[in-house]
Amino acid sequence: MTGAQSVPDMVALDSEDDVLQRGDEAPSFELPGTDGEAYTLADFADDEALLLVFTCNHCPYAKAKFDELNQLADEFDDVSVVGINANDPDEYPDDSFERMQALVTDGTIDYDAYLFDESQDVAAAYGARCTPDPFLFENSDGTFRLAYHGRLDDAINPDDEPTEREMNHHIETLLAGEEITEADKPSRGCSIKWREGNEPQWWDA
Repeated sequence: MTGAQSVPDMVALDSEDDVLQRGDEAPSFELPGTDGEAYTLADFADDEALLLVFTCNHCPYAKAKFDELNQLADEFDDVSVVGINANDPDEYPDDSFERMQALVTDGTIDYDAYLFDESQDVAAAYGARCTPDPFLFENSDGTFRLAYHGRLDDAINPDDEPTEREMNHHIETLLAGEEITEADKPSRGCSIKWREGNEPQWWDA
């Protein structure tokens, strides 16, 4: 499902499903949020579902989904929408923690939480490949298990207008107590910006 051998900044890369499979437990983390608080999975334990989206500030594919993620966060009281930025801010200054805070402060980003994965360990553990890369987890007796890994909607490119809000539908399915049976449809975006020498073993872009 992946793209070419070399992936420049603005070349699209598809997400893959070779790290986490449906039913797998969400890897644990403790990450700082833009509000000054530290977050773990336990902070979302009261929610029926958790949408974790590896995203960033500068990628046009990620920016095109800001509004959709904001809307999802506003629509569902029993679901937390959490953005995680794992990009290297030394090479991409617009992905700095300070810029994350600025986007939250001015209302551009209005997720339930926006977290910074400075070590990039969390992105590696989840198999995040592109921005945005959404992972939808169901709260199963206190454990978050992967229910769907794929795109937010059917707008493939940043300038496309979506005709179907696919993640909205998947969340509604989970909240209705039903299993998501649709096949994962890969998300598309700029590659995660790993620090040199920090690429995960599974990374093959």
